[in-house]
Amino acid sequence: MALAPLIYARCCYSPPIASRSSPQPSSSSSPCCSSSSSTPPNSIFSSLSGANRGERHENLRAQAMSTTTQGTSPARTSGNLKNDPDHLLVLVHGIWSSPSDWTYAEEELKRHLGKSFLIYASSSNAYTKTFTGIDEAGKRLADEVMQVVKKTKSLKRISFLAHSLGGLFARYAIALLYSPDTYNSGQPSDPANCVMENSQRTDFSKGMIAGLEPMSFITLATPHLGVRGKKQLPFLFGVPILEKLVAPIAPLFIGRTGTQLFLTDDNPNKPSLLLRMASDCEDGKFISALGAFRCRVVYANVSYDHMVGWRTSSIRREVELGKPPRQSLDGYKHVVDVKFCPPVPSDGPQFPPEAVKAKETAQHSQNNVEFHEIMEEEMIQGLQRLGWIKVDVNFHSAVWPLFAHSNIHVKKKWLHNAGVGVVAHVVDSLKQQETSSILPTS
Repeated sequence: MALAPLIYARCCYSPPIASRSSPQPSSSSSPCCSSSSSTPPNSIFSSLSGANRGERHENLRAQAMSTTTQGTSPARTSGNLKNDPDHLLVLVHGIWSSPSDWTYAEEELKRHLGKSFLIYASSSNAYTKTFTGIDEAGKRLADEVMQVVKKTKSLKRISFLAHSLGGLFARYAIALLYSPDTYNSGQPSDPANCVMENSQRTDFSKGMIAGLEPMSFITLATPHLGVRGKKQLPFLFGVPILEKLVAPIAPLFIGRTGTQLFLTDDNPNKPSLLLRMASDCEDGKFISALGAFRCRVVYANVSYDHMVGWRTSSIRREVELGKPPRQSLDGYKHVVDVKFCPPVPSDGPQFPPEAVKAKETAQHSQNNVEFHEIMEEEMIQGLQRLGWIKVDVNFHSAVWPLFAHSNIHVKKKWLHNAGVGVVAHVVDSLKQQETSSILPTS
């Protein structure tokens, strides 16, 4: 039975997304995203759209390439004859957390997505392991995913759903698991069911992840631009002196991860990790790996999130935020807006000599605001080379709105159940993506 259109997006660049019933219009808009008040009632929401140096990661890349070869074999394609799962969905938790954070979401995903999905909650970066650095955690996650893929021969597709810091772990991991294969370019749903029409497609829409066809990459309240800068770490209330003081002491509490999140891990010869992750560089094919997914979706709390600001979680500039929307979409309480932001052509992030000089000047003057603004703009330009679906969430009417960071993925059902509408939105988008991937093109 065909799945009805589920999610409503206001955009004119691509097939829009419909809600479960009548859509609720939103007055918010963003310069980077296109909006439209009319939505075709039968539109299908099918898409929201180099390995590291060292012998260990060359081996990991070789494993992914080897699995890619298996991806076209009869053994792979015949797996579903036994009703085995063919779509791996990896759940990645955030800082100082564990797989138990996904208990409610995992139950909902299993109940609604069916046996074709293998729902796997990652456990390789539990609790203090999240302090060892985004790169180290990403490597562990990549290893873990490869082990799952090797054990489950029926797998053909892969998606990621990550919360908070887990989104950065996942972005690093997929760069290690990426191989530039064109296996998925000829599939029936490739051009017609993509969020980006052919004219909007980029050079990044090819490749495999762990030898599987990449489908959806979804993050919930992830600090894609780090947490350095005005209101990027909301519990500091935007007070400049607090934002200035917390950066140097963050590593004392959360280790190498703190230096990377606060963008203090750079030197004149090597930019910060998060800036490198907004490009394809010697550390990995970060943008190519992201671009290989048919869907890239960011869910962002517009307010009440004390850990991750709206700007960094939605990959936007300050001027693009506007007034926070408040009216929920029909059927998805607290989901207040969905927009498609098409890819913006760019040369990607650069770190010119001028930026290095600005950093040196800032260090001497004890005022490095200008330098970090340069880095943030470079990260935005790099990530916006790809099209994104941006979903805004607002818990202003929830009983406990200040729990927004945990509500967004229902960390504990008894305490964070305000986010059940957000989880339902994620489930329905994954379900519709799965359905559209097997529909013939028109």
